[in-house]
Amino acid sequence: MAIPKVMGTEIEYGITVKGDPDFDPISSCVLLVNAYREDHSGQILWDYDQENPLADARGFQVDGEKYTPNQQENIARNKTLVNGARYYVDHAHPEYSCPEVTNPRDLVIHEKAGERIIEKSRRDANALLPTGTQMLIYKNNSDRKGNSYGAHENYLMDRRTSFKQIVENLMPFFVTRQVYTGAGKVGSENRGQSCNYQLSQRADFFETEVALDTMVKRPIINTRDEPHADREKYRRLHVIVGDANLSEYTIYLRSGATMLVLDMIEDGAISKSLSLRDPVRAIKETSRDPSCKTELQLENGKQMTAVQVQAEYLEMANAYVSSRPANPVAKEILAKWEHVLGCLERDPMELDRKIDWVMKKSLIESFMERKSLDWEAPQVQMLDLQYHDLRPDKGLYYLLERQGLVERIVTDEEIAAAVYTPPEDTRAYFRGECLRRYGSAVFGVNWDSISFSVGEEPIKRIMMAEPLKGSKLHVKELLENSPTAGDLVRNLRA
Repeated sequence: MAIPKVMGTEIEYGITVKGDPDFDPISSCVLLVNAYREDHSGQILWDYDQENPLADARGFQVDGEKYTPNQQENIARNKTLVNGARYYVDHAHPEYSCPEVTNPRDLVIHEKAGERIIEKSRRDANALLPTGTQMLIYKNNSDRKGNSYGAHENYLMDRRTSFKQIVENLMPFFVTRQVYTGAGKVGSENRGQSCNYQLSQRADFFETEVALDTMVKRPIINTRDEPHADREKYRRLHVIVGDANLSEYTIYLRSGATMLVLDMIEDGAISKSLSLRDPVRAIKETSRDPSCKTELQLENGKQMTAVQVQAEYLEMANAYVSSRPANPVAKEILAKWEHVLGCLERDPMELDRKIDWVMKKSLIESFMERKSLDWEAPQVQMLDLQYHDLRPDKGLYYLLERQGLVERIVTDEEIAAAVYTPPEDTRAYFRGECLRRYGSAVFGVNWDSISFSVGEEPIKRIMMAEPLKGSKLHVKELLENSPTAGDLVRNLRA
């Protein structure tokens, strides 16, 4: 029986400072992250001792040194928030890792809350910049100078499922899901074949099938083996092949369909071989065809379009879900998946209120027609970028949203609440509530631990190896009976 799919996202955002000839991305990121303030006090460390980014899921440790910042740099680069999220500087980008959630709708809420948090810190950071300069943030995946930054997804899986089985069954799914998960892109990069428009911002940057790296020689399937949970029971599938999405519908379907396919892999319910002859080539071919009609070469000699490959996964998912107890969330995912594939088969432009790459393409083509422009025009490149602008009054996605031209999944009220409130059904609740209640006593945090400095006693680290424990149901009474961090530590010992 597949385990519950606890999931989350880590979004790296593009950053620049307009009007600053000496723009330094790292110092700008540090300014941005530290401009965001919450009520809890204290200087909290991110616990790098609990991390091991060199462990490979194929069963070995990669050579290299784990980077651990000193205490001052750690505090300057990291914030753990009362909603259970981590907000930090990753290389030269601000990154928001949302708290752990158990379903795609909550993922939409908390990923969108990250957009609000970063936009608020951008406004606060701008107040500290010299006159004539302005910080801008983009939820996209490329700086148009050959550099790509990621939008990573994470899914909890059963460690008993072999990684080889995961790779074999996931590769065709990841290559082809971009027909509904792509954020859209004008032109090509990274020495890619020239094109006017493509589905994915990331496809140009994938160069191998399976590997540990995330910044060079990027693989379609990443092998990082860092579960942030009980290593004997769980693996965390670290997905780097997706785009940074703004459409709530896209985020929902991206995570929902992936969750179902992972459940099917764990339960041995993938009954068809859809292996591709050359996945790296296929991911680029799929991205470069907005008509979604390009046929891909399968290992067995057959040819199928990306939409047809997805339809095979959908058919297996329908059989899988119908053979199990009623699950309204799974039924909703299947309904959206089927609707989207039907539209893509007929005419992708039917999805101009739902899917990012279609919404952006429709908007750009309307602009080109009005202004008599072609795809090479610099205004078209600017329009592409402006779609991803996080400023509510400037970003073109937000303009469409205000005009009622996008299909919503959640409400603005739910997103606003998630800025300050953790999910209630995972350990993120315990993490967030500890920060809210005992912030000045929290010494360090990681996804699977939290440490307290209580009086003269040694630092007390509380392990949270089970992602579904620490929920409101589990710890509400414990927290109510623990007015101080010292009380909490004593009550946990009892």
